[in-house]
Amino acid sequence: MIYAYAMYKPNPVPKAAAIHDLSGFGRSSLTVVIPVLSTMGIQACPLPTAILSTHTSEFQDYHFVDFTDEMEAFIAHWKSLAINFDAVYSGFLGSARQVDIVKSFITAFRQENQIIVVDPVLGDDGETYDTITGDLVSQMTELVTMADVITPNVTEAALLLGEPANLPHEAFTTPMIKDWLKRLAECGPEIVIITSIPVIDQPKLSSVVAYDKTNDKFWQVQCTYIPAYFPGTGDIFTSVMTGSLLRGQSLPIALDRSVQFVTQAIRASFGHDYPRREGVLLEAVLDNLRAPIINTSYELF
Repeated sequence: MIYAYAMYKPNPVPKAAAIHDLSGFGRSSLTVVIPVLSTMGIQACPLPTAILSTHTSEFQDYHFVDFTDEMEAFIAHWKSLAINFDAVYSGFLGSARQVDIVKSFITAFRQENQIIVVDPVLGDDGETYDTITGDLVSQMTELVTMADVITPNVTEAALLLGEPANLPHEAFTTPMIKDWLKRLAECGPEIVIITSIPVIDQPKLSSVVAYDKTNDKFWQVQCTYIPAYFPGTGDIFTSVMTGSLLRGQSLPIALDRSVQFVTQAIRASFGHDYPRREGVLLEAVLDNLRAPIINTSYELF
């Protein structure tokens, strides 16, 4: 019995390969991904796609180091160590070549009972980000086919589907949203989550909707719109989703916790007078991730 126990080595802390950029200042990408996952009991193993002095939203003259040429050397070393990842979680990718590298990474490290999460960072508010090209959108569409979970905002969902990205609020009817979710799920993911969906006739609300392909169920969490933009909230949302799913929580509970935590972070930050470009005051609310789930607001959609 002693010998058998010695041979069995359960992983006490799940590992997630976090493939994102790293900004030295401004709370976004790896500077929020790592603390969120760590607080939730997940070991975040960063694979940087780029290193920047600050993130790119509202900062000027930032220093940018493209890490594409170094990524494969990182990966080769990890392969030699035979590391097993419980999750692979990718975010901002700066080029079509990086998408190919991530696809190869997923293939090389794929294992049973693993979650592949892709946050297809392409744009927001009806427009693509400055660094996004048509080739990158096309490549991201291919990467999505390898994912178990994807978390596009409504603009990114439109880009992935080849739909207009600047539709008016009244276009987002329940049948259209369900159609988009199912079409994205048909590309491969088991779980599709679309964030920042406007709620018709209720300008003070926005909605996050998820589709569970296996059980053919739609889930929704609505939240009050707060008139402030903080970079990095999308990274925080997907990080909480990833951590929740790795901890075995159900999709609606994971969805609810992610929306509530981002809302708490925004509310904790909104009343303070400081530059919004620095991101939400994450450090002030991280401990909330350790709290038990008491109140929920999810509903079938």
